[in-house]
Amino acid sequence: MPPREQPPARRGRGSRDDRDTGRGGARDRRQDRDLGDDGVPSSPRSRSHSKISDAAAYTPRGRTVREGMPRPAADEARARRTPARSGSGSGTTAKGDRPALRLLDGGRQGERGRAGRPARDTVPAPRRRNPAPPKGRPAPIRKPRHPRRPPRLGDPGRRLRVASLLALVMLATVGVRLVVMQFGDTPEWARQGLQDRLQVVQLPAARGAIYDRDGAVLAHSVEARYIAVDPEVVKDAEKTASQLQEILGIPKSQLLDRMKKRIRPDGRPSRFEWIARGVSTADAKKIAALKLPEIVIDRDERREWPGRDLAANLIGFTGGDMNGLEGLEAQYDELLRGVNGERRYEVGKKVDGTDLAKEIPGGYSQETPAENGTSLTLTLDRDMQYEAQRIIGEAMQKVGASLGAAVVMDVKTGEVLAQVSYPTYDPVKFSEVKPEVRQDVASGVVVDPGSVHKAIVYGAALEEGIITPETIFEVGPSVRKGGVTYHDTHPHPDGTKITMAGALAYSSNVAAIQVADRLGPEKLIEYQRRFGLGKAVNEGVAGEASGRVMNADEWDGASYGSVPIGHSVDATLMQMAAVYNTIANDGLYVQPHLLKDTIAPDGTRTATTDVESHRVLTEEHAEQLRTQLESVMVIKDGSGANARVNGYRVAGKTGTSSRLEGGKYVEGQVTSFIGMAPADDPRFVVAVLAHVPDGAGGLTAGPPFKEIMNFALRHYKVPPSTTEAPEFKVFP
Repeated sequence: MPPREQPPARRGRGSRDDRDTGRGGARDRRQDRDLGDDGVPSSPRSRSHSKISDAAAYTPRGRTVREGMPRPAADEARARRTPARSGSGSGTTAKGDRPALRLLDGGRQGERGRAGRPARDTVPAPRRRNPAPPKGRPAPIRKPRHPRRPPRLGDPGRRLRVASLLALVMLATVGVRLVVMQFGDTPEWARQGLQDRLQVVQLPAARGAIYDRDGAVLAHSVEARYIAVDPEVVKDAEKTASQLQEILGIPKSQLLDRMKKRIRPDGRPSRFEWIARGVSTADAKKIAALKLPEIVIDRDERREWPGRDLAANLIGFTGGDMNGLEGLEAQYDELLRGVNGERRYEVGKKVDGTDLAKEIPGGYSQETPAENGTSLTLTLDRDMQYEAQRIIGEAMQKVGASLGAAVVMDVKTGEVLAQVSYPTYDPVKFSEVKPEVRQDVASGVVVDPGSVHKAIVYGAALEEGIITPETIFEVGPSVRKGGVTYHDTHPHPDGTKITMAGALAYSSNVAAIQVADRLGPEKLIEYQRRFGLGKAVNEGVAGEASGRVMNADEWDGASYGSVPIGHSVDATLMQMAAVYNTIANDGLYVQPHLLKDTIAPDGTRTATTDVESHRVLTEEHAEQLRTQLESVMVIKDGSGANARVNGYRVAGKTGTSSRLEGGKYVEGQVTSFIGMAPADDPRFVVAVLAHVPDGAGGLTAGPPFKEIMNFALRHYKVPPSTTEAPEFKVFP
């Protein structure tokens, strides 16, 4: 197809020249009708249609969209955009009609501007709405605009439907909730209402008793009454407190405090507060006669100690709430006190001034039974305890001792048959005595053991083969260690030879220091610990002291003289009693203990089995040491001559030392005697201690030891010794 010729440049419609003359535009349109799209003259009809379409889409500086498109696309666009002409009334577009063309910058594709420059693509200027008609033509008749629609008003019917729907949803929700509450949550609502009407009363558990080894009562609970108050019912607290104070003897301020209204952890007001427990039935009757509506009186228990001060320092006491405060009562409190129960029952309320706060017959009532406490059986012998306590009390009063103690142990089992402290007290009136009076002296008071410690030195030396019973020591009046001079109680000239039996009988410090020098600090410390020093015995008493054993790196020059004779060692009487019990038990250490068995509320007994034991000395060396200790009583002027027991062989040792209190030594001397009998087959170990302003071990502790040991042997019907004690030589 031959290329299309470029049409000559022409002025577009609406130029100023056309508007002025009114003829230029028509002339151009006539020229346009002479050529078709392909530059060939067309028919008059097609030319007229073509010229009109071209004039409508032409501008001097623009090009048409049609001319910028490929030929097929341009034809399609022209056919789509050109309005249908009314030819012959058919309503179809005539052939050759051109659509109104959108003007683009630069005119037709390939055309140049007026100045010969290439056409540029520009955004067409906006068309004027209602342009002025050309001169000579009548103004077009404007069609009237359609009036704007009025704003749409709200639909009241729709609003009513929405409101009705919301109301129905709310009513349905309430209805469902009512159904659930009526048929599903009824028990829960009933329980909540019931909680407001419940009265809670505690049911105290019976505290377990404490028995001696034969079942004799040392401490138990007896029937009594408790006094409680309902704070919500109190009207005149001052008056009520004054009336109770006269009977109970409790300060008025305390009574008022217990009557104050309180809120329980669950948010409800408290309806039960303790006033007093363990009130005698006689006093409870007096309070009941007052007819105080806010006061509650019910069954309770009161702790009693039939022996009063018998073993009081050991057993201890309880407080007003029946909880253990000291001694065995505190040590085994969890076992003894059990678990309290409670009773819940429904009560009425005040109605029109009428007080109906009483239990509703047939109403809700639930009771959780109390679990009674476990009872304890001790290894103590009540008769042995009583006699030892009497003997110590009299002996301490005679010498003016500030404190004293005695321990009686069964050699084979380690059971403590008696444990005495001086002074003692009545646990019913425990608040009237000072705390130091209530302490257990045997397990709680730390002292320097003194010469009774020498048994450890000689026992270790025998076990290590450093000495034998035939060893001869060369002694003098004193020995000097670390700048400190240590004297003998029975001074001898320098170079005096003495036997082991003589050294023990005269309690020679010089001989004991010589043995310790041969043994060495490490070995001596090892045997101190093996004999049980430096740690608590764990006998079962609250507040046991552990004592102290110095390590080797803590020794100084003076320690080589003070430690062997027991003056740089901290120990209790119970610990030293365990040392001598080991010697009496053929070298086997058995832990001293007070608890024999426990008795459950149903009567089931459980024996104590966790008793520590270990070997310290061989049987041979323990027997040799035991025999040598007999010399203390056998030798005429020995330190333990006044501790002999007629008919029985006795082995033991005296001691003189000082008492420690708060890490410092206090005035006075501590004298002690620890021995065993019969020496040929020991059954008991007795240890006695006294803190006196002045006195010697044998003179103060020997006599009470003799009496206690004599009673123990006869009380348990131990046959007298069948053999005589060996003869001992002091000087070879």
